[in-house]
Amino acid sequence: MVNTAAVAAAKGSRGSGLPLASLNHISIVCRSLQESLTFYTDVLGFFPVRRPGSFDFDGAWLFNYGIGIHLLQAEDPDSLPGKTEINPKDNHISFQCESMVAVERRLKELGIPYIQRCVEEGGIYVDQIFFHDPDGFMIEICNCDNLPVVPLGADQPLVMAACKRAAVIKQQQASSSPATAAAAQCAVPSSTKAIHVNEEAHISCA
Repeated sequence: MVNTAAVAAAKGSRGSGLPLASLNHISIVCRSLQESLTFYTDVLGFFPVRRPGSFDFDGAWLFNYGIGIHLLQAEDPDSLPGKTEINPKDNHISFQCESMVAVERRLKELGIPYIQRCVEEGGIYVDQIFFHDPDGFMIEICNCDNLPVVPLGADQPLVMAACKRAAVIKQQQASSSPATAAAAQCAVPSSTKAIHVNEEAHISCA
């Protein structure tokens, strides 16, 4: 949920950056080009597209969901660091999904290890699933679109501690309407595994 007018206003107030249009692709160096190609096509649903023949190194281009994945065969596969622990705070790429239940079921069928998190902010819940590609690069699947994109004003800091961020949001909600403020103070249902916004532990959908 993006307020495009607010985003445009925020961009203007922060000064002009590079004249960019959109995200085109991400590149991933892999130990085994074939293994990674199978993962990104069979698990994540990307499809191969034509790659320039002038390249003098092995790789593959894939596309779906409006972005490209460019796989690059490592020159020295043994030099790539290995990852065993699934840590949601690692570098990762995140995909919005239509059904978290279907994603979890498919990961179980494929035997892919994963962990789950749930983030609550202002009465809005975001479910997250994290797992690794064959080289240990983090993949997140989420329903992060549940959270509105709220641009910060020119007088607000670009980075703030999670606990301060929660306080600012609750203050904004309280000033907007009593009903919204009451919703923000509702207790989290005991059946929901939620990680509340605080300075010690907050996993975002970044």
